[in-house]
Amino acid sequence: MVIFGKRIPMVFAILIWLLLWEVIGRLDLLFLIPPFLDVVKAFANLFVTRKFYEALAISVEAFATGVGLAVVIGIPLGVLMGRVKFVDRLLGMWVNVFVSAPLTAIVPALMVIVGFGQATVVVTVVLFAVWIIVLDTRAGVKSINPSLLEMTRSFGARKIEVYTKVIFWAALPEILAGLRLGMIRGVRGVVVGQLLIAIMGIGELFELYSRNFLMDRFWALVIFIFLFAYLVSELVNRLEQRVEFYAGTR
Repeated sequence: MVIFGKRIPMVFAILIWLLLWEVIGRLDLLFLIPPFLDVVKAFANLFVTRKFYEALAISVEAFATGVGLAVVIGIPLGVLMGRVKFVDRLLGMWVNVFVSAPLTAIVPALMVIVGFGQATVVVTVVLFAVWIIVLDTRAGVKSINPSLLEMTRSFGARKIEVYTKVIFWAALPEILAGLRLGMIRGVRGVVVGQLLIAIMGIGELFELYSRNFLMDRFWALVIFIFLFAYLVSELVNRLEQRVEFYAGTR
């Protein structure tokens, strides 16, 4: 950030926004925005309440199961689209539609198919996460150097070896990029599913705090969700950077 020709670290920009938040809260200009220091206290209090850990366990279970299923479905489907033209033409349009579509609008329809409960939230996470994994995996497979595949044929590699030992590892940087974006979208899927369909887990806490106008706890929960998504993204990003480094040197 540059102010009056001088470069200012981004941390100061964040501090300015937090200070503005605190001032608005103290002046009571908007009852939906409490003072930031109250939000910080509420954030600390989250970790001493049993209900928060129970809600977190339900949400993490749905997130992990949904993302796991998205990976199991998305990576093979993306590889298939990258290698088989017919499958790519058949599914390519639909994958792009679901990547850009507002999935929140179709989530309530899942109640008719799956019903209420944890299973519906898991399906919601899969819907949010799987398409970007498919798309990035396809892009990674498409970008593989053809000479690499020619080399495997010249050495007499079997098809299963070509896919598991060459194609997968060559496309791994793009696969990890899709996984990182898919996990971020999966966090959104958990919250949307638990708010719109099954009032449980973190979604139940959001409903409880907003209904009772406990806005300091509400914003504390929002900050926790943001931090959780950022942490998940950073963990995959670190792995992604390592893979890209070794792929580049190789």
